[in-house]
Amino acid sequence: MHSNGTQASVAPLKLCVIPGDGIGAEVVPAAVQVLQQVAPEVEIHSAEAGWACFQKHGTSLPESTLELARSCGAVLFGATQSPAYPVEGYFSPIVRLRKTLRAYANLRPTTWLPVPAARPGVDLLVVRENTEDLYIGREQTRDDGDTGVAEKVITREATERVARLAYQLAVRVGRRKVTIVHKANVLPQSDGLFRRVALEVAADFPQIETDELFVDTAAYWMVKDPSRYDVILTMNLYGDILSDMAAAWGGGLGLAPSVSLGDGIALAEPVHGSAPDIAGKGISNPTATMLSVAMLLRHYWDRADAAARIEHAVHRALDSGEYTIDIYTDGALGTNEFTSRIIDRL
Repeated sequence: MHSNGTQASVAPLKLCVIPGDGIGAEVVPAAVQVLQQVAPEVEIHSAEAGWACFQKHGTSLPESTLELARSCGAVLFGATQSPAYPVEGYFSPIVRLRKTLRAYANLRPTTWLPVPAARPGVDLLVVRENTEDLYIGREQTRDDGDTGVAEKVITREATERVARLAYQLAVRVGRRKVTIVHKANVLPQSDGLFRRVALEVAADFPQIETDELFVDTAAYWMVKDPSRYDVILTMNLYGDILSDMAAAWGGGLGLAPSVSLGDGIALAEPVHGSAPDIAGKGISNPTATMLSVAMLLRHYWDRADAAARIEHAVHRALDSGEYTIDIYTDGALGTNEFTSRIIDRL
């Protein structure tokens, strides 16, 4: 779906596939196999980005990759392996990709999965503004060398568009409540603006219940009773933290999908990293990437039935105890074998 709630162009469906680094090269092809089972008409176009790409081409995000991402509209991104030391000319390709494509709303669902670490009854969605807040990267060290300053930017325009998308989405998929999370009591000019604009948008959706929480209280409830949440609408930093907290109730970051939406753009990516310690061993868990593809189908291509087929296949496999090694070590399946089990269920 476009951010204004209208259906994206579906003739033809095109997907820019960027495996990236580490286990991205394993889980992304697995998810593409699953996608092709439920939507064989999707055209797959491959591109490069990441640390290995930087070492090969001198840039972590080639202009050709950006052009392909724009022309496809839909992107599946695997993972990046950033160096642990400063490297001249290197930048995070996924952060640059989100910014360049103006993918302004990040959706992170946490739904109970039949794995040992998950919590029954949890079914929440974090909608996070994805373009501003402290993540704009305006930092400096003052002349004394002992003071670091970071600028937090919140605008009416960015807040209104992400809030409107969150409420439109709540209506479309049958959610009942939106919780606006902020810290306006301490930051009245930035968080206060986000709160005011979000409440203005909420007034246009009287069928959706709206409440609000300070971010510290929201974190408390995420630990104590995450089932109190339906949709959380918040800023970039708070959304980053709360969605990672929520992922623990869904079985961990290795199972957590996401999609970032913009005007005519969707960028799907698993939440986990590149996991260089297990890369190349064929044991990585492709679940998060498969579920990210399902989010593309549901929220961008308006293929809810196809998305549900993937989600149900994953549920049935996990419910049958078909686990990769990150979930349970005894009898663990490799990446390819787990993928085959999912495809069998499709």
